[in-house]
Amino acid sequence: MSAVLTPTDAPATAPAGRFGSLLRAEAHRFRARRFIQVLVGLAVLGWVAGTVLGLLNYESPTPERLAAAQEQRQEQADLQNEGREQCLADPPTGLPADLSLDEVCGTPVTAEDLEIEWFLYPAPYSFAEDAMGGAVSVSAAAAVFAFLIGATYVGAEWSSRSMVALLFWETRRPRVMGAKIAVVTAAALLIGVAAQLAWLAMAGIWQAVAGDGVPVGDGFWHDMLLTQGRGVLLTAFAGLLGFGLTNLVRNTGAALGVAFVYFAVVESALAGFKPTWQPWLLTTNAAALVMDGGYELTIYTDEFDAQGNTKVIEHLVTNLHGGLVMGVVTAVVVGVGVVLFSRRDAQ
Repeated sequence: MSAVLTPTDAPATAPAGRFGSLLRAEAHRFRARRFIQVLVGLAVLGWVAGTVLGLLNYESPTPERLAAAQEQRQEQADLQNEGREQCLADPPTGLPADLSLDEVCGTPVTAEDLEIEWFLYPAPYSFAEDAMGGAVSVSAAAAVFAFLIGATYVGAEWSSRSMVALLFWETRRPRVMGAKIAVVTAAALLIGVAAQLAWLAMAGIWQAVAGDGVPVGDGFWHDMLLTQGRGVLLTAFAGLLGFGLTNLVRNTGAALGVAFVYFAVVESALAGFKPTWQPWLLTTNAAALVMDGGYELTIYTDEFDAQGNTKVIEHLVTNLHGGLVMGVVTAVVVGVGVVLFSRRDAQ
């Protein structure tokens, strides 16, 4: 007679090992992805090219260039004042009674009212004025980069069917997803930090070689570091969104297509047909998360005031609002993907 094993007698599936071993395996798989290596290499080349282009387009002001720019600035101020005098001497007819001549013709202009940089070409780079905006732009670029890397990382697992093979080694699917999410999060954070450091290095080179020499003001570095920190957080959200969306559709191309349709079509349509929904769009909240003080929206509604003018709403989307919306959307996309992965067949 053959023995029959009862459920309590049946051998349990042997665990694949400690979670740390799974993490190391996933980190190795991430680093070994050829496409990710190519993307990193292209990013480095882009940094070098951007630095060189900046050096070619900026130039420190010499005494001769400053003198010529100041002369041009004075000439421009004189021309504007001449136009104002002509307007005062022969004011236009049919003006509303509540408008003064100063409102129509403008106020007197001095040379100091005009920025000297307007008359310098090539203009010098101003770290004090432009570094903050550059950090915001770099945050957006790093977020796109992290989204693409997160998407291709898990998309390659599904297209090569290595996800199925992995489940023969580690059958506990939540652990598999947990390890992958941890690796993507760490990689996205590293990308965000590297991007911000690369921006500071680029801007520092521009300022040293072709800068205006203007010192930064009080509180500059405090605001800059906070902006860059929020940019790193946005990069982490983007990497996880790319991972979660691709894990849902199980195809990198399809995930990128969904993202393109949403950002290029859906958001534009919603902003046009439902302008009051703009504070809840992903691009709005991504900008609000990173920008210093949040993102100021000007919403043109389909309502009219007593004079027949379109009602305009000024709405500030705060850093906190942007972070909460991005965090909730990311958690939902990743969470739904983990739940479906745990329940449906891995084919």
